[in-house]
Amino acid sequence: MSVLNQKTIKNEINFKGIGLHSGKKVNLKLLPTKPNSGIVFKRTDLKNQNIIFPGVFNVSNANLCTTISNEYGNSVMTIEHLMAAIFGKGIDNLLIEIDSIEVPILDGSAREFVKAFDQTGLEISDIPIKIIKIEKKVSIKDGNKFVSIEPNNLSLDIDFEINFNNPIISKQRKKIKVYEDNLNDIYDSRTFCLYQDIEKLKKMNLALGGSLENAIVVKDNEILNKNGLRNENEFVNHKILDCMGDLYLSGYKMLAKVVCSQGGHYMTNKLMRKTFEDRKNFSIFEIKEKNVPHSFISRNQLKSIA
Repeated sequence: MSVLNQKTIKNEINFKGIGLHSGKKVNLKLLPTKPNSGIVFKRTDLKNQNIIFPGVFNVSNANLCTTISNEYGNSVMTIEHLMAAIFGKGIDNLLIEIDSIEVPILDGSAREFVKAFDQTGLEISDIPIKIIKIEKKVSIKDGNKFVSIEPNNLSLDIDFEINFNNPIISKQRKKIKVYEDNLNDIYDSRTFCLYQDIEKLKKMNLALGGSLENAIVVKDNEILNKNGLRNENEFVNHKILDCMGDLYLSGYKMLAKVVCSQGGHYMTNKLMRKTFEDRKNFSIFEIKEKNVPHSFISRNQLKSIA
């Protein structure tokens, strides 16, 4: 399969579930679209002003999940797992129809989305992809939280660290190359929370649809889920999954190195806003060679469209 031409799915895909935070039932329909359409959300439960674009500057809330809104105040929340699956599978164009405010949480990971993409297959166009190339280092620091993005000519690398005051989660760090590594553990890793935070979240009208079926719950030195973890780094792997989804709000594949310590949706979006507010920080290129391997994309094989 060529990674250099724009792709969409071959056939319609449907999901049913509940929203993690809203607790509302939701139907999700993914539809193939033409090249250069991009990723588009459509709230089918709304008759008017129901198109919402997943862009960096359309993020209206990044507290525990990523919410995007349009100029009329209509929103879709918890888009990050779906966006990560779309990004990881190399999908450039997709119409996402949703009849509620929140993407279904399913099992708390991106596993079901990826499985569906693999089953239906991808339609490859003859239109080249575009790539964002980070030109200057940008960083954000907030107390003990830190995130940065810097130039990387070869790939998209994510270096993520978490540090929780809990003996089970504790400190984990993982580095991945998004375009080269096997991402199955990333896709399979579920959202998680501490047991003592559940009541606080519910009082904030969050996690109303949460359960052991769609989240890892950690109580002191015990994992309450019957079958435990899916992989030994599931906590940090899920944070990387979230980061991938939030990075794809840039609209294109990216050549960069991202380093994050104890960050999350808010820090990633803040970094993306700072990066894309200054045109000197990045360039957008269109691939002009049809046989360049995806793991090595040099400046000479890119055509600037800036």
